[in-house]
Amino acid sequence: MTSKPAISRRPGDIVPLSEATRAWARIAAMSFGGPAGQIALMHRVLVEEKRWIGDTRFLHALNFCMLLPGPEAQQLAVYVGWLLNRTLGGLIAGILFVLPGAVSILALSIVYAVYGQLAPVEALFFGLKAAVLAIVLQAVVKIGRRALKNRAMVAVAAASLVAIYAFDVPFPLIVATAGLIGFVAGRAGHRSFQPGGGAGPTGRYLEDEETVLGLEVPAHARPDRAWGIRVAVVCLVLWLLPTAVLVLTLGAGAVFSEIALFFSGLAVVTFGGAYAVLAWVAQAAVDHYGWLAPGEMLDGLGLAETTPGPLIMVTQFVGFLAAFREATGLPPLVAGVLGALLTTWVTFAPCFLWIFLGAPYVERLRGNRALSAALQTITAAVVGVILNLSIWFSLHVLFAEVRRVGFQALSFDVPVLTTLDPVAAVLTAAAIVAVFVLRLAMGWVLGGAAAAGLLLWAAGL
Repeated sequence: MTSKPAISRRPGDIVPLSEATRAWARIAAMSFGGPAGQIALMHRVLVEEKRWIGDTRFLHALNFCMLLPGPEAQQLAVYVGWLLNRTLGGLIAGILFVLPGAVSILALSIVYAVYGQLAPVEALFFGLKAAVLAIVLQAVVKIGRRALKNRAMVAVAAASLVAIYAFDVPFPLIVATAGLIGFVAGRAGHRSFQPGGGAGPTGRYLEDEETVLGLEVPAHARPDRAWGIRVAVVCLVLWLLPTAVLVLTLGAGAVFSEIALFFSGLAVVTFGGAYAVLAWVAQAAVDHYGWLAPGEMLDGLGLAETTPGPLIMVTQFVGFLAAFREATGLPPLVAGVLGALLTTWVTFAPCFLWIFLGAPYVERLRGNRALSAALQTITAAVVGVILNLSIWFSLHVLFAEVRRVGFQALSFDVPVLTTLDPVAAVLTAAAIVAVFVLRLAMGWVLGGAAAAGLLLWAAGL
């Protein structure tokens, strides 16, 4: 009986890099369904099938990524890729996770910009908006069930909703306040702010019982101040240098400079995942910069929902349309492509910085009750922010006219009831039934809603 040939492994790698690359490519190609679906897919492949990492360590890494700004699913891929195959493994995992969605969104953005005013295309996106609204509502329910486990968390979510909807409190301030409340309450030992633990199967290579000082911990997973300084300098230069060059050469008011500055800032404060930050992106892109209309923001989210990769890739759609419409001196499509690539770069480059710089210290956070309580409270606040997003979407999907009313510091959007679109209301109700009652997969809901929009257009409705 002949033995199988040994697979070559670089010194310091936990698994062969070639095998890990194939696994990351597989995950990237199947990463539909938003962050929840993507995290579940990684758990199935990495923990259950490959058994490269234990369940407790996987959840601990996820909690660390949720404490960071940016897309937690992509950062989780970078983290595990780094843990298994050092810096190169983290780069491969993170880039592969983003690549399919970036290519897909860019291609669809071009089609949208060139053919979006055609009646069949408009009808397709009309149907998609109803499905997107149902999916956002589903996200509220899923995250709410996980996060709102007691009255304190419900109160945090409610306060978050009122703050952002009625008082226009900036999203970063809401996150910071929630985190501070949770941290203080966690240190004080308040029962409502004590997160639960988790247990699960043990990994084949990285045992859950090991500590940061354990002999089985890879050398690169131990804190190294000199290496941390080097990686921080390199990542900061790669991230911020293009922005600085654009501002210095084109001026801060040029559309490419505005894109670089806005999305670089967004990358620092996008806590809580894509749904949470979309309300802020929509508000800035629509109301402040005027890059696109509310309905177009919904169209972009529909594109992101139907393609693999992080939902935050909708920012690439925003960057494409902004440069496509406002850049001067360049052909619109060339400007749009450059705007999309710039948006993707400044959005995702910081993710590698956060992980490579912070991951060696992450084991020291394990079991820290105050930090875990802060994370739990931020998640509760995010529920309120996502609910605000669903209200915003609902108003612009169902009503042709929305106006702002208020008194002093209090102001909010209200629909003009006479502008209710009955066809949109029926489509939205059908999508909600499909999601919550029939429990159809997201692909079926999106496909069915798009087909319904086309059929209604063909019928002259």
